[in-house]
Amino acid sequence: MFDSHKTQSVIRRVAIVGSGLAGLVTATRLRAAGVEVTLFEKSRGPGGRMAAKRLPEPADGSADIGAQYFTIRNPEFRQFLDRYAGPDAYGEWTGVFRYQDREQGWQDMRPAQRYVGIPRMSAITRAISRDLEVRTGVRIARLKRDSDGLWQLRDNDGQVHERFDAVVLTPPPAQTVELLSGSGLAELAGDLNIRVSHMQACWTVVLHFPEGTGASFQALMPDSRRLHWIANNSSKPGRDDEGEWWVLHADPDWSDAHTDMPPEQVREALLEEFRACSGITAVHRESLVHRWLYARPRARTTPGHLWFRSSRLAIAGDWLEGGRVEGAYNSACGLVGRLESEGLIPGPR
Repeated sequence: MFDSHKTQSVIRRVAIVGSGLAGLVTATRLRAAGVEVTLFEKSRGPGGRMAAKRLPEPADGSADIGAQYFTIRNPEFRQFLDRYAGPDAYGEWTGVFRYQDREQGWQDMRPAQRYVGIPRMSAITRAISRDLEVRTGVRIARLKRDSDGLWQLRDNDGQVHERFDAVVLTPPPAQTVELLSGSGLAELAGDLNIRVSHMQACWTVVLHFPEGTGASFQALMPDSRRLHWIANNSSKPGRDDEGEWWVLHADPDWSDAHTDMPPEQVREALLEEFRACSGITAVHRESLVHRWLYARPRARTTPGHLWFRSSRLAIAGDWLEGGRVEGAYNSACGLVGRLESEGLIPGPR
């Protein structure tokens, strides 16, 4: 066991697991306060659910398979994006957006400024990560505190990354539970398991129409048991596609009920519903299917972040702040603000 009296009162060095928006905002805010930060990312690059999928030839393009757009309600979020991503990294997505009411009538969605990354959603997270230390391709498998109360992180390759004053976990909740359980932190994992049970899946299908579709709208939210979202990804600003890429997000309840369905069957089921809802009859050439096991929280009232002061371990993410992209920013800022208020880190310089 470590000696708690040896634990330094001020947090000087932090490890962050995950480099989605929550992890990147946390790292940026901590770095601005003079804290040394290292991010560990299991994938080839940052992004999390602000993900774009590169598609193979002959299509040779990309599509946003995670978050489709984001809104900005907190003016500080815009200031952050302009400063750390740059105003050219995102722009407003305009067009015709409709939803289908219970009487099957199509209505215009509520007016709103919808923003996307340019030329893809992941452009934002890649820009923010430029000046941060992000170790990609590193999957953290276990956390352990040494006799001085400092954290060690062991990855799947057996390499140890050590002597961090605090750890922030930002992966999806299921992966966070797995990491905590594998680290002997069963009590924390048990509490999170309750939250994981309230996360919903989402099947995503991407379709390429090389000749276009002739559709007069950019996005639809149909009244459907299968489909939640239909969007012309190529209509977003900064996309230079041949033809049109369309993204279909399945209904969360349908996704939960069909998480083990073979991808080919998912594609056919959602394609059939897409044609019925949109009226599009054009023939697609290429397609891609992706499953998000834990895509969105059922509950919209959430704690924002979790901070365990005695162990100096924190959890942040959009799923703790309502599930929106801006929620990731708010979650991270809430955590860093708490550390500042408790005198554990200096204020921003």
